[in-house]
Amino acid sequence: MKVRFLGSGDAFGSGGRFQTCIHVEAAAGRFLVDCGASSLIAMRRFGVDPQGVDAVLLTHLHGDHFAGVPFLILDAQFKRRTRPLTVAGPPGVEARVRDAMEVLFPGSSRVERRFATRFVEWTERVSLDLGACAVTPYEVVHASGAPPFALRIACDGRILGYSGDTEWTGALADAARGADLFVAEALFFDRPIRYHLDFTTLMAHRAELECRRLVLTHMGEDVLERLPGLGVEGAQDGLTVEL
Repeated sequence: MKVRFLGSGDAFGSGGRFQTCIHVEAAAGRFLVDCGASSLIAMRRFGVDPQGVDAVLLTHLHGDHFAGVPFLILDAQFKRRTRPLTVAGPPGVEARVRDAMEVLFPGSSRVERRFATRFVEWTERVSLDLGACAVTPYEVVHASGAPPFALRIACDGRILGYSGDTEWTGALADAARGADLFVAEALFFDRPIRYHLDFTTLMAHRAELECRRLVLTHMGEDVLERLPGLGVEGAQDGLTVEL
């Protein structure tokens, strides 16, 4: 499994980073974990072919995590894609993507496509086989208009865990347990606020994660400024991790 951070930034581009988008290459296919509004640009920047993406796995329905999907679909239409695309996410994901397409490009959601677009919804702690991987979602705490999830992704005999956006919850320990890599947001350094993780709180629970490797992402400016001295690995746009 090859994990590449195409976007490791927060919603506001702190540090000049692209919004959240993680590209995973596995033996059975390629998929994105979250797809923020800037994701198509990030794919072009790092030489990832959008037409080679088989699935998009969404943690929650905020624009910096899902708003790249309309652009991905429209790009595929113009490029005459024929291979199917699966978009998996929280309940209501299909309606939210359709509504976003209509806001951004009126009429675009009703255009007939040459490729099948399949939407599937997460069910709390029920594993879903998507061909290239099996995904188990864990509901977390982040107000986004639909249930938000951390994801535990299994493929090629490896486990990738990802917090999505959330304040600390025991569900993160379940999603991370035994993972080869756990990717966790750290929006602030020591400022605890609702719905997000800060670095200090995350480190206080580090032992509970029981993962082999931890990488921070979705970092705000105060974390980025301190990152060299934190003693914890931080993602950057373009970082590749082999599992």
